[in-house]
Amino acid sequence: MIENPQFHTMPDGHRIAFRHAAGAGPAIVFMPGYMSDMAGGKATALFEWARAEGRECLMFDYSGCGESPGDFADGTLTRWADEAIALIEARVHGGVVLVGSSMGGWLMLLVAEALGSAVKGVVGIAPAPDFTDWGYDETQKGALARGETVYEDNPYGPDPTPTHARFWADGQNRLILDRTIAIDCPLRLLHGQRDADVPWDVSLRLAGALRSDDVQVTLIKDGDHRLSREQDIALLLRTVASLSGA
Repeated sequence: MIENPQFHTMPDGHRIAFRHAAGAGPAIVFMPGYMSDMAGGKATALFEWARAEGRECLMFDYSGCGESPGDFADGTLTRWADEAIALIEARVHGGVVLVGSSMGGWLMLLVAEALGSAVKGVVGIAPAPDFTDWGYDETQKGALARGETVYEDNPYGPDPTPTHARFWADGQNRLILDRTIAIDCPLRLLHGQRDADVPWDVSLRLAGALRSDDVQVTLIKDGDHRLSREQDIALLLRTVASLSGA
């Protein structure tokens, strides 16, 4: 059973919903994808596994997502990364293993650079760094640059997926694939080769940009973007366990 969330108050007063399980470290911290939250299948499976194994685990919803109040249109990578860092510093008193899905895989990299040696491992699930650049065509980028919101078909729900100009502009200022990403811990990247949202070669580009030499990319030939099948979840849990000492 997943209990009701707690709330962390940021310096400007906005609140972030989170769930924290005490246990042995390093703490496992999960970062959901775009318009996703800690109630998703991968997050729930990871939290329940961590509690069963006696591992410390921290889950949270970005402001404007899931159980965190706020307007989704105000969200940016910088804002959500700041929330993640604030929660980790307030609730975790040792090392962390960061796990990020899709957009959360971009965020985990920004957070890992900020936290430095406190990060003991990183696991990306179809990580999507720089998707504000490679994920939009020139017409869409022009609209976003003019301050417009772009809507795209959503394969996971009835409503179209919005990209707000503020989010896109912030993303363009946080591009990382064309520089050395200053992370030195072990990193594991899991990517489905049938991913229709994030090309699997993004994980290969990411592996090349990372400063760490301890980087492994696992390609799942029949895996889709979500990697939420039973066998995908099992691979995720084995991967996290291998980096967390479980």
